[in-house]
Amino acid sequence: MGNQYGKLFRIATWGESHGNGVGVVIDGCPPGVPLSVDEIQQELDRRRPGQSDITTPRKEADTVTILSGVDQGVTLGTPIALNVFNKDARGTSYDEMKKTFRPSHADFTYEAKFGRRMAEGGGRSSARETIGRVAAGAIARKILKHAFNLDIIAYVERVQDISMPPLETPPSLDLVEANAIRCPHPETAERMIERIKAVRAEGDSIGGIIRAHLSNVPPGWGEPVFDRLEADLAKAMLSLPATKGFEVGSGFAGTYLKGSAHNDPFINKDGKIRTTTNNSGGVQGGISNGEEIHFRVAFKPTATIIQKQQTVNREGQPIELMGKGRHDPCVLPRAVPIVEAMAALVLLDHAMRHFAQNVAFKNTEYSSTEL
Repeated sequence: MGNQYGKLFRIATWGESHGNGVGVVIDGCPPGVPLSVDEIQQELDRRRPGQSDITTPRKEADTVTILSGVDQGVTLGTPIALNVFNKDARGTSYDEMKKTFRPSHADFTYEAKFGRRMAEGGGRSSARETIGRVAAGAIARKILKHAFNLDIIAYVERVQDISMPPLETPPSLDLVEANAIRCPHPETAERMIERIKAVRAEGDSIGGIIRAHLSNVPPGWGEPVFDRLEADLAKAMLSLPATKGFEVGSGFAGTYLKGSAHNDPFINKDGKIRTTTNNSGGVQGGISNGEEIHFRVAFKPTATIIQKQQTVNREGQPIELMGKGRHDPCVLPRAVPIVEAMAALVLLDHAMRHFAQNVAFKNTEYSSTEL
């Protein structure tokens, strides 16, 4: 019921923000993939709380344990279960919120859906659920890199109205990780960090945009009509907490252009069909064309803020509520590895689907009696 993703490389996340723990079960991972806890932990460390003074102060090591599917450092082909225990949960910070609905949070909608909810930390609507996605994405990312030399890099492009200048080529991971906001333009990063600190001092929050680049994606990945590659990327990104927008290639800006300016001309470059421009963002007709896939994801301001707001309780009575607990004043820096993880999950699933349909039986000969 909405807790699973993927067709062939399939994940199911579980757990709540202030429950005993969170994790993921991965089904469909190929056997024989060398895999260590450290490789997964490296990505979780990029996502974990308390990593800088512009993120939530909640202290969680997010130490992952492999429960199944790996033996002697190699995947078995059976389901891989990964677990992370919650260590710094403080449920009492949410006592007042058990009977009231935080503005723009999932409190009301979860209760409307299930008739009950876990108020502590937002339960399953918390971004803590994404631990399972990042852990699974680390495995998908390794397979994609080994099999296709495929690179995935995301970074913070804009915080509120502070934008970095456009880049001609994707930045390196070292450049993205060089500052707390994960913006590869140092001067802009400093301004972003100062803005977040100022907003945090006011008990408020802000949002912004993350840009992602997927390089060396082979042509032919994606499915018509409903499983178009960009449609699955959009679904994956918009399934993340606090997301409100997605665009690929030229996106909404492309609506200002004429077709003659927006079209990507094909050329023969060193024996390969390429395009001279990339307004399509690497996807045409829902299928990858071999160019770099680039997209942007919009994140809204964090819903829980430390200011008094008007809301209602379960009985519909008006009440004034001030948020408590520990929250990110801006979700973007910690969302960067989550965006990368979801992109990896989408691409690996489509790679496996493409191989199964178009490659695995490509050289099989059939007799006329079998047709």
